[in-house]
Amino acid sequence: MSPDLVEQWPPAGVRLLCGDLELRFGSDDLLVQLADLAAEGVHAPDFMPFTQPWTRGTPDDVRRSLLQYQWGMRGSWSAAKWSLELAVLRDGEVLGIQGVYAKDFAVTREAETGSWLGLRHQGQGVGTLMRLAILHLLFDGLGAQRATTSAFEDNGPSNGVTRRLGYRTNGDAMIAREGAAARSLRYVLDREAWECRADDLRPDIALEGVPALRAFVGLSENH
Repeated sequence: MSPDLVEQWPPAGVRLLCGDLELRFGSDDLLVQLADLAAEGVHAPDFMPFTQPWTRGTPDDVRRSLLQYQWGMRGSWSAAKWSLELAVLRDGEVLGIQGVYAKDFAVTREAETGSWLGLRHQGQGVGTLMRLAILHLLFDGLGAQRATTSAFEDNGPSNGVTRRLGYRTNGDAMIAREGAAARSLRYVLDREAWECRADDLRPDIALEGVPALRAFVGLSENH
């Protein structure tokens, strides 16, 4: 990543290393690769894991939806409301995206996580590792007190990762999904539960670019 870009846009310098995974800012070149991956498929045709069905349509529709969404997030970033989505790679190959989303984070110290993997990369333990990496960034890098997430009730893999990492249930909601009501399960993981995680669930995770990111989201050096 260009040093000049990182200086002007600190999220571009964020990089996480967890096991054999690398999570880093999505350059336009990486976004093109991610768009191609999404166009290959993210879920079975008869299932929709997202509240916004951006994976529907032709492969070109999916590619453009991903690119527009990513560019839109950059343009709307502010310290009061920000979204950081990192490309997930293994041996240089893009596997999907792990994101974190926050509003008034400097005050609330709470953020939501979300993610997706290309269909051919699912069921290999990647989802657990990439979630651990982003939680490490949140709790250990940014000083979060709570991390939240949600998934539709019928999204077994996502709910499985969440429960395995020690989240507790935090209510539910009925959400319109492609014209029908669907139950979404909510979860929360607080700092105490995170710090109690067994060592085998918290592998060595390296963080890069965090001090500049902290300042960019309105956190003081020591707070």
